[in-house]
Amino acid sequence: MTATAFRTALMFLALAAVLCQAARAEEANGKRPNIVIVMVDDMGWSDPGCYGGEIRTPNLDALAADGLRLSAFYNTGRCCPTRASLLTGLYPHQAGVGAMTFDTGRPGYRGELGRNAVTIAEVLRGAGYRTAMVGKWHLSLTREGPDHMTALNNQRILRQFADPASYPVGRGFERHYGVVWGVINFFDPFSLVENAEPVREVPADYYATDAFSDRAVEWINELSAGEEPFFLYLAHCAPHWPLHALPEDIERYSETYAAGWQAIREARYERQLKLGLFEADNTPLSERLHPRKDWDKNESRAWDSRAMAVHAAMIDRVDQGLGRMVEALKKNGELESTLFLFLSDNGASPEEMGGPGFDRPSQTRAGETITYYGGKPKEKLPGGETTYAGFGPDWANAANTPFRFYKATQHEGGVRTPLVIHWPAGQTAERGSISAEPGHVIDLMATCLEAAGAEYPRVYGEHAITPHEGRSLLPLLRGAKPSERE
Repeated sequence: MTATAFRTALMFLALAAVLCQAARAEEANGKRPNIVIVMVDDMGWSDPGCYGGEIRTPNLDALAADGLRLSAFYNTGRCCPTRASLLTGLYPHQAGVGAMTFDTGRPGYRGELGRNAVTIAEVLRGAGYRTAMVGKWHLSLTREGPDHMTALNNQRILRQFADPASYPVGRGFERHYGVVWGVINFFDPFSLVENAEPVREVPADYYATDAFSDRAVEWINELSAGEEPFFLYLAHCAPHWPLHALPEDIERYSETYAAGWQAIREARYERQLKLGLFEADNTPLSERLHPRKDWDKNESRAWDSRAMAVHAAMIDRVDQGLGRMVEALKKNGELESTLFLFLSDNGASPEEMGGPGFDRPSQTRAGETITYYGGKPKEKLPGGETTYAGFGPDWANAANTPFRFYKATQHEGGVRTPLVIHWPAGQTAERGSISAEPGHVIDLMATCLEAAGAEYPRVYGEHAITPHEGRSLLPLLRGAKPSERE
């Protein structure tokens, strides 16, 4: 056989393997794969167990052990721009959300998705998919208005929290249960909607993370009964501040963080090396944010260890819901044929709130005063509805081990994202493997479209659409490299 003939044979073998893999995906459930994206908010790179953390995440760890982890996947450093890029495949300024949800009058900073952008939901819905979203949207213009604080405190329910045309149900999702704005009281969220209608009250035992997970499970069960494949996007608010968690979850971590920031960083780093996430010689543990700050001399040790325990509890509760989602897919015979992606929108946050205003309430619905800690003694422990707190820059630095800094910076601690991909019918690469191939949230549009066999439009709703910027990550599941990036 000549060299040319040999290369041709190899090419046909590779093509046959790709076609066989596509056939497996179809055969697994007689239809194109379902697609589920779960995104958490402000989770540190090293928080979950499969990225070196001590936080209990057995369900995510199981998906990672049976799927693929990326160790060099990137976001945009803040929540709104990352959400815009994830959903559109564009850089955030191209989509109109270069910063937050305020209109500055400049093209890249209009504060909501432009009509030159098309969402994954819009494309997949046009390709025959059912589409549903649960959780945090944060891609509509948000403004203060008359009696704003009364409304924010849920003491007056608004008819609209933004222009409904910009809600998820106006951008390709058939249904949405979740919040339009960003920050929430986890026990009684502001801007909670069912499609375009405000939810006027919640049960006494309401907790947003559970409510979102439960709705995702409900819709998985319902959509699995249909003939069409489905796209489900679950955008959790957790573990974004305020530090709100259920007592039983907090108790699980009551002693975990008594050793302090640096001890946790060092332990996580050692686990990361054992997991093979990187090599010590090319990814050293970065210098601590405040190297002269001594945990043993920290007068607020009890409060600070509690704050990190609440952060961990919030992630633990997300993972519990993730387990219920996986079980629902399995029960319905859909897990093998579902492309499942899990990521965070940015690194852990250093933010510490000084007081109420804009998206931060002053009271609960019942009129109880909410405690803020900015510059004040840390006495009342965080975790319940009447406290609004973040865990601060030192814990954020630890949560993003081994990287520098945190959310809202363009250092690795701000822009590096854990990404777990699980698709049994679509993976031929070794299960549980780790890829160091760089990826970015703009790649999820191309990934979803390739899996679905859908075409990215040039025109949508009479609007010319900006070509997407990403590349599909699916070759990584086959042990190959994605296409070259400019």
